Amino acid sequence: MSTLAGKHIVLGLSGGIAAFKSAELCRALVKAGVTVQVVMTEAAEQFMTAVTLQALSGRPVYTSQWDPREANNMAHINLSREADAIVVAPASADFMSKLLHGGADELLSLMCLARPIDKVPLIVAPAMNREMWSNPATQRNVVQLKADGVHVLDVGQGDQACGETGDGRMLEAEEILEDLEAFFSPKVLAGKAVLVTAGPTYEAIDPVRGITNLSSGKMGFAVARAARLAGGDVTLIAGPVSLATPRGVKRVNVRSARDMLQTVQAYLPERGVFVATAAVADWRPANSADQKIKKDGSGQTPELSFVENPDILATVAQSAAAQKGELFCVGFAAESHDLLAHATAKRVRKQVPLLVGNIGPATFGQDDNALLLVDAHGARELPHTSKQALAVLLIQDIAQRLGGAQA
Repeated sequence: MSTLAGKHIVLGLSGGIAAFKSAELCRALVKAGVTVQVVMTEAAEQFMTAVTLQALSGRPVYTSQWDPREANNMAHINLSREADAIVVAPASADFMSKLLHGGADELLSLMCLARPIDKVPLIVAPAMNREMWSNPATQRNVVQLKADGVHVLDVGQGDQACGETGDGRMLEAEEILEDLEAFFSPKVLAGKAVLVTAGPTYEAIDPVRGITNLSSGKMGFAVARAARLAGGDVTLIAGPVSLATPRGVKRVNVRSARDMLQTVQAYLPERGVFVATAAVADWRPANSADQKIKKDGSGQTPELSFVENPDILATVAQSAAAQKGELFCVGFAAESHDLLAHATAKRVRKQVPLLVGNIGPATFGQDDNALLLVDAHGARELPHTSKQALAVLLIQDIAQRLGGAQA
């Protein structure tokens, strides 16, 4: 379930071509379980109709302070008191300047000014031409708005409606949604460095062939995302997968088990959390050919010999124990049978406080799963649900084990 579910958000639109993205954002918020109340400026109505936003939000759209539906003619008070947050997307350069100086000449700016600032956060998604964005006046406004407690989201970079290219685009709807998820998520890992490995490794036989496995990386990417939502400073070391990098997560791509170990050691924090979800190959070919191995027509097949790959989780866990640091190590075990027995044995063998088991390969590539958390006291099962939801539950469990975290 989304952390946004049950929230009441006022979605404000100021004037700008990026208003078309606001329609998509409105739809995404509703899908996430949010009650969306749309408020539009007169300028916004030049780019998007209230009819469209009403259809998407399922609620009447407000465009005027003098809306006759408000018996007391105080829409700016009534609407702001109902909100868990006010999100202005797009926020034009003009509207941001108005916010900074306390302007209040129409409903949306009135509502932003009248909101209880200790209870109703104001979040703005800037959208403007690249020259307008880089103008010193705009940048001064951004700095002061942040100092005033307004949450100013990043801008995107790329082609703009004016035909120019650069910074100033409004973030895409899914990016804003992700930032709102992060804003409302409990920060149970605030200040913690988190390193996550994900996906398979690829062990080359020759330049075009190799040994790998069916791991999709979805669980590891979900864990990285959940750790970032929880306030962690997250680095994701990914084997060869084609998944999009979770927003706000630093990603490093690797191929082989040896590559992954080297990269883990380079990025491993002395304090924090290491979550090894990657399905690392246990063995690799002893010799990798420099050129493609060709058939010679004799019917004979090449003989392959293997050597054992480094055990990344055990190496990290043993190093952390030897240094008596504050690194909390979490391992994963994908088993085809006897999950509890194998996961328990693996936890003891690799000397980790928490081992997360799941049945594979049926769950590889799927969007849902069930997990078994195994520690020194026994085992606890997380219910069958989406990998995104399981990742949030796992991060909450880890935070509790670290001590002093809020639920």
